[in-house]
Amino acid sequence: MSETRDNLLAEINLPATSQFPLLDQLDATDNRYIKDLKINVSNALKYATLTEKEAVLLALAVSVNQKHEITINSLTELAKLKGATDAEINEIHALTSLLNANNVFYRFKHFVGKEYYNTAPAGIRMSIMMNPVLGKEFFELASLTVSAINGCEMCVKSHEQSVINHGATEARIMDAIRLTAIFKSLIVLL
Repeated sequence: MSETRDNLLAEINLPATSQFPLLDQLDATDNRYIKDLKINVSNALKYATLTEKEAVLLALAVSVNQKHEITINSLTELAKLKGATDAEINEIHALTSLLNANNVFYRFKHFVGKEYYNTAPAGIRMSIMMNPVLGKEFFELASLTVSAINGCEMCVKSHEQSVINHGATEARIMDAIRLTAIFKSLIVLL
């Protein structure tokens, strides 16, 4: 196993002794992609528009959304090292769960496009969105990233506008989405 692979795992708080057959196979046969992935992950965790804590919390949301227990555990520990509280970490879990419900519901409404569905109330309780522990702007940013993973166009557009309305720049949004894409690609190999 290469030093690059080991450094990649260290970036996300995983020991070099961890075994990941797909990652290890790529590392053994042609580690160019592993080098790219290591650089991508490292860069994503250090984007100027995101704090280190925010970057790790967004990566955690990806892991929770993908139900990837190994990275959920490693990124939870890393988030705590970066200053995240238990309440913030728990809110990432709750947010991801809520967005999975909303993404299914609003994707259905968008796909079908019938007036009845578009005017009927959602009937889904969303009280955590009102006064989030993470702050409204970051909560909306994390909601946007989960919605992007889940492919809900209505939710992506709504949360992107909300993040902008709460003062975020398009550069911050792009960095959050790029980080989300990179961590989703990483989890495929773990």
